[in-house]
Amino acid sequence: MAGIDALLEIMTRLRDPEGGCPWDLEQDFASISPHTIEEAYEVDEAIANGDLEALRDELGDLLFQVVFQARIAEELGVFDFGGVVDAIVSKLIRRHPHVFAGARTPQSVEDQAASWEAIKAEERAAAGRETSEGRPDPFAGIPRSLPALARSAKLDGRLARLEAEGATGRDADATPTLVERLSTETSRAIGLLESDRNEDPDRAAALRVVGEGLRAWAALARRLGVDPEQALRRIDDETISVTLRNVHQARQPSDR
Repeated sequence: MAGIDALLEIMTRLRDPEGGCPWDLEQDFASISPHTIEEAYEVDEAIANGDLEALRDELGDLLFQVVFQARIAEELGVFDFGGVVDAIVSKLIRRHPHVFAGARTPQSVEDQAASWEAIKAEERAAAGRETSEGRPDPFAGIPRSLPALARSAKLDGRLARLEAEGATGRDADATPTLVERLSTETSRAIGLLESDRNEDPDRAAALRVVGEGLRAWAALARRLGVDPEQALRRIDDETISVTLRNVHQARQPSDR
């Protein structure tokens, strides 16, 4: 079985100015990043299909992307693959003190999540991730490039913790519940449809209503422990399957 050293050596040869691959030599962080994202989605696709052989291959492709990015960084003198491994090893040990440092074992999933987030907040503060006002950014580490539903669910989690800590300055009793938010946004959407039945809808109003509605549904998904991206993909896949079956049946020649 080939080890990671074999993959690292292949990457070195591919990026060798003397005899390497022209395409690989042209790549930088920005140009290779879309390929890294694509490989991550292909891993997810293999899992969704239950294709474990494909999953093995796709995980290899994703690992190659990590090696590729690390090689570019090494050439720039920033870090190398060993540094990537050291960083994740240190992070996993740091974020599991109950396993590696004799800390109290969390008594529930919620307790574990709270501990995890507290440790991550300490990491962000130590890294100096601050706002322009010099205060810690409670939303640091949530990339804007995440799929919108997944990002919204993460934001909802951060907002919930901030509100529980009283950090937002909002009256908890005056804050609409999730049920109220879902009901309100549904009513607004219906009202917008009815008012614009005979004319083009107000685009700004439509964007606002749809955005708030999706944000409420993403929050619901988080609180139910459901990934909103996976939930929507699953329903879309079922819709495609049922539609294709109905179309096929409709096109069958009649027995009459």
